[in-house]
Amino acid sequence: MIASKNLTYFAKRKILELQTMASSSKSNIILSDNLSLFFSFIENIEYSKLFILVDKNTKKHCFPFLDKNKTLTYHIFEIESGETSKNLETVTQLWSALTNLGADRKSILINLGGGVITDLGGFTASCFKRGMHFINIPTTLLGMIDASIGGKTGVDFNNLKNQIGVFSEAEAVFVFPRFLDSLPKREVLSGLAEIIKYGLTHDLSIWDYIKKSKNYKLIPREIIEKSIAVKEAVVAKDPKEKGIRKSLNFGHTLGHAVETYFMKQTKSEQLLHGEAVAIGMILAAYLSYKTIGLEKNSYLKISNTIQKIYKERMPRIDEKAITPILDLLKHDKKNTNGKVNFILLEDIGKVQIDCQVENSTIIEAIENYNRLLS
Repeated sequence: MIASKNLTYFAKRKILELQTMASSSKSNIILSDNLSLFFSFIENIEYSKLFILVDKNTKKHCFPFLDKNKTLTYHIFEIESGETSKNLETVTQLWSALTNLGADRKSILINLGGGVITDLGGFTASCFKRGMHFINIPTTLLGMIDASIGGKTGVDFNNLKNQIGVFSEAEAVFVFPRFLDSLPKREVLSGLAEIIKYGLTHDLSIWDYIKKSKNYKLIPREIIEKSIAVKEAVVAKDPKEKGIRKSLNFGHTLGHAVETYFMKQTKSEQLLHGEAVAIGMILAAYLSYKTIGLEKNSYLKISNTIQKIYKERMPRIDEKAITPILDLLKHDKKNTNGKVNFILLEDIGKVQIDCQVENSTIIEAIENYNRLLS
């Protein structure tokens, strides 16, 4: 049995070998539709037990691809789909199941799913016996280009997004674009919001694609690769989000607050994460225009482009929602000394982090957003 410390070394060495066939990536991310790369990886590391975490959707649509290798012995954990499963209660149930099945630090948990699964599964594995190994296989666009990469794991707590978590890198991330074929358009558009974020903050060629594209259901592999490259490069510079990595939260400060607010409204249809981030980016672009000098024409291009893509999924933010949303901002993880820190744009492709904004300007941004929907 390979010792725990050697497993990481061997796994990453093996990935580098596989990358010569699959990807130009320099880290532990494999982008390919060749499932044999995954099976080769598993077969060439030694582990005590193998566990697979799925939800109802990924068990039906994605798990059969992994189950083609009949030589693997594994235990499968299935949870309900969606954000409501991303909590400590689910984690506790998984810890109990791992304990009962004799999992140890040399066991591996494969997280097969979208951002909820990779966040939840990564956190579960990272804390179990102070850390067992895990592999992410994202099955949504959002998971492929954002959630599964960079070592962020966590769960929601007291109806607040990602309040409990740790930084912990997966042993490997296998990105199989074939899984996108099973996604409804709404899920693809949710992931597209993170791609838009990369274009606005770091890669103008991505933003150029967003402006020109007329079919957002089919995302070119090149755009997926570029998005992953942005995430990897930023995380490599700032793995624990002390500085430049905060730029990847553009649109998320208000986006998370809006998402959480609608999550609490039992009579309202829930927003997907990317839909809320799209709203958050329109609001952040307005704040950028009003406070740090983003040109009005750039703000209008951003808001009009995003609205064109997401207009069917953009609810009005009623006046009664404004105070609860402002209160939710107080819990944002980027805050310091009680001050809400926003990520804003001086220009498209030029980000400013840790910006403070008056509540009156935030309210103005929300009112302007509502006018856009008229």
